[in-house]
Amino acid sequence: MIKQSTLTIEQASYRQTILAGDYFMKVLKQGQTIRILDLEGNQAADTLFYNANNPAERYSAMDTIREQGNIYLTAGSTLLSNDCNPMLDIVADTCGRHDTLGGACATESNTVRYSLEKKCMHACRDSWMLAIAEHEEFGISKRDITHNINFFMNVPVTSDGKLSFEDGISDAGKYVELKAVMDVIVLISNCPQLNNPCNAYNPTPVEVLIWD
Repeated sequence: MIKQSTLTIEQASYRQTILAGDYFMKVLKQGQTIRILDLEGNQAADTLFYNANNPAERYSAMDTIREQGNIYLTAGSTLLSNDCNPMLDIVADTCGRHDTLGGACATESNTVRYSLEKKCMHACRDSWMLAIAEHEEFGISKRDITHNINFFMNVPVTSDGKLSFEDGISDAGKYVELKAVMDVIVLISNCPQLNNPCNAYNPTPVEVLIWD
């Protein structure tokens, strides 16, 4: 569902550009709103959410999909944790839908999906592992890296139940906004994938904005 934001950029309390292949890791306080902005179009922002006060509680794709009865996320969706607690509400969305099934690229999956020589190409899982290594204060470890949301990514389910990685449906300037229901750690990998069309084979920056 397309829904425009009522927030203005001038009122944002925080702004950061994330280059392709880089990560973003920050606590979003209860009541704050975060916007992930696709600056140039067709970029994929692989995102994880954790309870900032207990990182063992984290976004659950299974619980979120089951409770909303939809495999895609958009305005009106509530992200649930593995304890079935609301974590964030999607309050605005100009893209229309976001993927919950495609997962994140990794060196291992690059090898399986594409070819052996692709193994050493940078991947989203590498970005997350770097983030948690550089920010031990959040108390997140390798075992906490689980299923994620791929904002702006287009992964249709085919008639035979398989996933198909297709051209993105986003465009320059499109965004998704989420309002925190609890204090959450936001961990984003701005996808560097060069082997599938999720970002038109051309990884580009995204911007993160936060309103109090």
